[in-house]
Amino acid sequence: MATFGTLSDRLTETFRNLRTKGKLTPADVDGTVREIRRALLDADVALPVVKEFTGKVRERALGDEVNKALNPAQQVVQIVNEELITILGGQQRRLQFAKTAPTVIMLAGLQGSGKTTFAGKLAKMLEKDGHTPLLVAADLQRPNAVNQLQVVAGQAAATIFAPEPGNGVGDPVQVARAGVEHARRQQHDVVIIDTAGRLGVDAELMKQAADIRRATDPDEVLFVIDAMIGQDAVNTAKAFQEGVDFTGVVLSKLDGDARGGAALSVASVTGRPIIFASTGEGLDDLEAFHPDRMASRILDLGDILTLIEQAQQAFDEEEAMKMAEKLATETFTLEDFLEQMQQMKKMGSMKKMLGMLPGMGSMKDQLENFDEREIDRTEAIIRSMTPVERRNPKLLNGSRRLRIARGSGMTVTDVNQLVQRFEQAAKMMKTVARGGMPNIPGMGPIPGGARPGASAKRGKQQKAKGSRSGNPAKRAAENAGIAAAPAAPTGSGFGLGGAKGAPTEADLAELQKLLGKG
Repeated sequence: MATFGTLSDRLTETFRNLRTKGKLTPADVDGTVREIRRALLDADVALPVVKEFTGKVRERALGDEVNKALNPAQQVVQIVNEELITILGGQQRRLQFAKTAPTVIMLAGLQGSGKTTFAGKLAKMLEKDGHTPLLVAADLQRPNAVNQLQVVAGQAAATIFAPEPGNGVGDPVQVARAGVEHARRQQHDVVIIDTAGRLGVDAELMKQAADIRRATDPDEVLFVIDAMIGQDAVNTAKAFQEGVDFTGVVLSKLDGDARGGAALSVASVTGRPIIFASTGEGLDDLEAFHPDRMASRILDLGDILTLIEQAQQAFDEEEAMKMAEKLATETFTLEDFLEQMQQMKKMGSMKKMLGMLPGMGSMKDQLENFDEREIDRTEAIIRSMTPVERRNPKLLNGSRRLRIARGSGMTVTDVNQLVQRFEQAAKMMKTVARGGMPNIPGMGPIPGGARPGASAKRGKQQKAKGSRSGNPAKRAAENAGIAAAPAAPTGSGFGLGGAKGAPTEADLAELQKLLGKG
């Protein structure tokens, strides 16, 4: 995540130096804590939070849990990870819905913090979950604020309540109250009230926000804060907490390239949880905030759970089963390849997805140079083929490839490389579909995995083995002994079952439980 990129780099470098030491001395711990303190301060994390954080890390790093550990360096990384989770809020906190509809959600924050865009993102997210949100345009001060919310509502396909034109006209408290009544009549189960902001905290802003809160009695008051505003983030959060109070925090613009560490301080300083993180300009770029996953991203430990959730939302299970069947029966074609790429595009930015993998912080330059348009170019090449060519790439001779290159605006070399990549990918996926281990280009077979056909080769070798004695009687006796030898126990790949090979029902139930499907 770009906002915490500098902090992540500094912490990762600190731990890299730590891992070279077999045993940690108090001087090593002090040096590490000093580097962590500098990294946090450089990232604009509030000083009181830094002092408390580094104090706890030092105390725990000098304790028995590290001294008795087999790998002290890893133990210190674990301590830093746990303390990061704590300052980010500890547990994930979801939206609290009212027992009786509608649930009223009021948005507060400074002008330019991203409230209006967040309102559209939240409405779209709630609609996906089966809710019927209503956006209420109660920002009547900022020029064209009502028009902006109408545009955002249209993009999110959400209903909007905007009885006043804005631009200084209308009573925002009356609009907010009428919006809740309108939602009740029209049976909307969630109301999202977009309120006015200012360039700075002032008495008029606080009074208006407090009046709207009293008039609508919201179930949630979400404070939207720009992750890039530096130390002012903490001061602004404190001012809103005293003036209006809020139940949760939304971090916007987390895809920016500023230091952004002050955003880490908000949950710790205010005692209010971060509920959402906005990670891009698109209406789908909104994530529920998970303190443990964010801490893992900062420490370059990856965020596999979020990656899996995004994949589950984008991929159709029935289509995935059909694709698996095609792979197993060797009927996977370029049409299927195109479909898979379109599914990948639904998941969002490839850079963002790759950045969630562990250890990708060290490949920042390669990620930055990754061209998202490569998928579009590949799609253009495949779409320039005839249906017959897509189903049977072996038909692609020189003249056909030249025609495809011209039709897609690419070169023949690009077409050749695509076909080659497709053949490699199809071969690898077929191997996996059959239960084998793929031979990854440049890496060879995966360690610990048997090559396809290896068991057959071993069988031939064992079959060829026998007594080489020159005495016919002795040779016959020895060969008979080999034939009578007990076969090696088979068992399953998971270590379940014994010589019979197949796992029992209890074994399968246990495995299902381990996979989280029980």
